[in-house]
Amino acid sequence: MFKHQLFSSVNRSRQLIIQFISLFCLCCFLVISCSQPQNNPNNTSTTEIKTNRITIGTTLKPRTVDPADAYEVISGNLLYNLGDRLYGYKLGTTELVPQLATEMPKISEDGTTYTIPIRQGVTFHDGTPFNSEAMAFSLKRFIENEGPPSSLLANTVESVETTGEYQLTIKLKKPFAAFTPLLAFSGLCAVSPQAYTTDENKFKPDTFIGTGPYKLAEYGTDVLRLDIFENYWGEKPQNQGVDIQIFSSSANLFNAFKTGAIDVAYLSLDTDQISNLEQESERQGWQVISTDGKTVNYIVLNINSAPLDNKAVRQALAAIVDRNLLNKRVLREQAEPIYSLIPNKFEGYKPVFQENYGDGNFDKAKELLKQAGHSQDNPAKIEIWYASNSTKRQLVASTLKASVEEKIDGLMELELNSVEAATAFKNLDKGLYQTFMLDWYGDFVDADNYIQPFLECTKGSEETGCEAGASQFQGSFYYSDRINQLIEQQRQEQNPEKRQDIFREIQDLLGEDVPFIPLWLDKDYVFAQKNINGVNLEPTQQFPFWTINKS
Repeated sequence: MFKHQLFSSVNRSRQLIIQFISLFCLCCFLVISCSQPQNNPNNTSTTEIKTNRITIGTTLKPRTVDPADAYEVISGNLLYNLGDRLYGYKLGTTELVPQLATEMPKISEDGTTYTIPIRQGVTFHDGTPFNSEAMAFSLKRFIENEGPPSSLLANTVESVETTGEYQLTIKLKKPFAAFTPLLAFSGLCAVSPQAYTTDENKFKPDTFIGTGPYKLAEYGTDVLRLDIFENYWGEKPQNQGVDIQIFSSSANLFNAFKTGAIDVAYLSLDTDQISNLEQESERQGWQVISTDGKTVNYIVLNINSAPLDNKAVRQALAAIVDRNLLNKRVLREQAEPIYSLIPNKFEGYKPVFQENYGDGNFDKAKELLKQAGHSQDNPAKIEIWYASNSTKRQLVASTLKASVEEKIDGLMELELNSVEAATAFKNLDKGLYQTFMLDWYGDFVDADNYIQPFLECTKGSEETGCEAGASQFQGSFYYSDRINQLIEQQRQEQNPEKRQDIFREIQDLLGEDVPFIPLWLDKDYVFAQKNINGVNLEPTQQFPFWTINKS
């Protein structure tokens, strides 16, 4: 009996062991099978895909990614990576090249008709075929939905027509020499006619269906996920996707990069944080990528507000500005002094404020103030306004005030005031501020975009100032019939050299009349971990994601 029970126990033990081994093998098989990627044409494992995704941190939260409504820096850069336009720029240059077009446009002799051949074999993210009708739809929608950037085309374009399945014809209201660069604006990308409608103020803020190298996979409150578009017609991204993490503060972004929680830090670290990362970069192996930006920082002067209605006072204020001191003391060498509204890398740039006033020329300022009738008993009292959330502008304003108190002998007094940025933008054109410190991010790469949006006035006079137009919108109210004529001339001039001569004359008048005082150009910075390759900032201020990869 005992022997039989022992044999039965051993037999049952063997059976349990065999069952356990069989179950273990089955589980292993299922784990291995489930770990294989589904629908992965590159036959790359899920682990490999995950490690080759790039994480970019920023503090800028996009308001929208609808091209007809987007007018912010971060939205524009997202559209740059998600979509394609008729024309773009060769990487590393400001050389225009065809993108969804196959050639540069053929322009009629009168400069008003642009005929553009369209690329074949392109599909949208939703599978819809791309052709000239789709491109015409996208441009018409940009105009007719009447979003913030719509005036870029609405003020210029008469009609957009398809003159062939793969040919587009655009007629302008009048010649505009910078129209081809304008077509490279980030928001003028093709969108699927099946996914969008043309209807005033009808937008899709959290959706994008275009033709670019990435498709928008997720639009969250603090994370955006860009997946590669497998059917992209052009060069495929060197990564397997990009995750954009939005931080609530620059301090959080700074710490996330230092701890390696993100691969790339892009907009907006403050000056001290940038300096810290630069100083530690060699020891930590971090990459520092910077480029001269095209964001002009300036002071707008309300010429209808006393004492700034006197040109000599405006000139005196221009003379007391020491850009090199501001760059060293406040901006920590993270900027470049600028002496015109046109960035200094543009052809036709003329440093008129350097030629006319120099930097910190207090003797000239005192001479001009006395000429305007001011004395210690009758100082020129000027308010300097800035956005309340900008520590940088507060420090710049404080530095200007300290210089005036120390070196101007009581002939001028500066009063510093701040207000919320949103409130300021609503009231600039109402004339509520004597001055305001602002910046301007160019929509497209041409000097016109740094002149016309500041100085053109469509209604006004020398006596009343600007009553309607760009100058009134900026809060300057500057009117010059000669400036208006020159803006019109440069827009029609097809000869590049003659056009630059016109810009130089415009800048001479800007330096003489001083409706604006240019201060500095922001430098753009991106920081990358040491194992990240292909991070570049373009001369156009765009940040291409598709060149980035991990080693």
